[in-house]
Amino acid sequence: MSQSLAHNTRLLGHLDIPGGGQIVVVDDYAYVGHMKPPYGTSIIDVSDPTNPVVIASLDAASPWSHTHKVRVAGDIMITNVEQDRRHFLRKGARIEVLEVELKTTLGREPTETEMAQALEVSEAELGEIKTGMLRGYDEGGFKIWDISNKGKPELLSYQRTFGFGVHRFDMDEQYAYISTEMPGYLGNILVIYDISNPQSPREVSRWSMPGQHLAGGETPTWHGYGHRLHHAMRVGNELWASVWHAGFRVIDISDITRPRTIASHNYHPWVVEPTHTVLPVSSSIGGRRIAVVADEEHVHRHGQPHAGLWLFDVTDLNAIAPVSTFHVSELDSPWARAPGRFGMHQFQEHIDDQLVYCAWFAGGLRIVDISNPGFPTETGFFIPTPVDANASPQSNDVDVDERGLVYLLDRNRGIDIIEYSPHA
Repeated sequence: MSQSLAHNTRLLGHLDIPGGGQIVVVDDYAYVGHMKPPYGTSIIDVSDPTNPVVIASLDAASPWSHTHKVRVAGDIMITNVEQDRRHFLRKGARIEVLEVELKTTLGREPTETEMAQALEVSEAELGEIKTGMLRGYDEGGFKIWDISNKGKPELLSYQRTFGFGVHRFDMDEQYAYISTEMPGYLGNILVIYDISNPQSPREVSRWSMPGQHLAGGETPTWHGYGHRLHHAMRVGNELWASVWHAGFRVIDISDITRPRTIASHNYHPWVVEPTHTVLPVSSSIGGRRIAVVADEEHVHRHGQPHAGLWLFDVTDLNAIAPVSTFHVSELDSPWARAPGRFGMHQFQEHIDDQLVYCAWFAGGLRIVDISNPGFPTETGFFIPTPVDANASPQSNDVDVDERGLVYLLDRNRGIDIIEYSPHA
């Protein structure tokens, strides 16, 4: 503990496992989706938080896929299957156009060095991209598991989707709310599956933003993949959808076969970091319905604010308005300027009181009191020490269990289990 920075927090336990993209804690078990193959999903007994124990390990689908997201409802677990290094490999889609452009400019065939420079990669990386294009990718989707025996998960089904495959998602015992690419669409959309028969998931409906359905004759008003679904979280008969550089949407699913947009708010492009997660607080604050929004520190632009936390007044969905924002200074972490990301990434995806637990990349865990929505206040933090050869901690996800214990997952390596004591 002497090498970590902490305020009103205490480290109870640590588990040295490969880094992950998501952690979900249900009862006395933590479920971790790992960032990189061959590691897939770990199930961890955390009944003794000082001595967490891995009781099951699942491999990724293949060397070309990662399984970095996981959710649980009852005895059912869903894991995603998504192309590993997808953004890097998709640079290959530009190769043909760049070759024509460079040939026109140079008056000859471009060299490998010139092509690599145009793609902003090394020559070795250009070779990896071309190999990936030849190999193709058709593994994307999600897997459904029976976890009634936590130590021996049983695969029930593997639902293929399309393109990159499935990113973050939500689920309950009846439905899965999947963010995935699908044929005929530009970027990730929402596909809702009925999983009441987990051996045979059945598509119920789709939702996308206007401009995404290319096969339906729509034309995007943006370039590339900047407007796409990151994921949607169910709250009653609403889905709260973060849509990257398009802000967020609220989707009515009172008729789940016909999702429809009932609210839209986009605070981009003047906020340069993309919208990662949006979720309303479970109870009103001062008579207002407040939504918490996390931007993701994706590719930080020097001179711009780091990604941070937002509070929005969503009492009237026809008049959504920002209330406040919360940021962490670079001075608040010794690793703020070390290699790696620094700003906000994610908060716990169930806000049952007025505390928001944030995974802040090199800023570690930040605990924010939003009881006064106009002035969110940090009441605790825990900044892990970098491990192995990593230059900075990269706190990627966070969850809080029924005991109030906090689980902080690093995308490079390790889980910290933390006790929050606001009056310590």
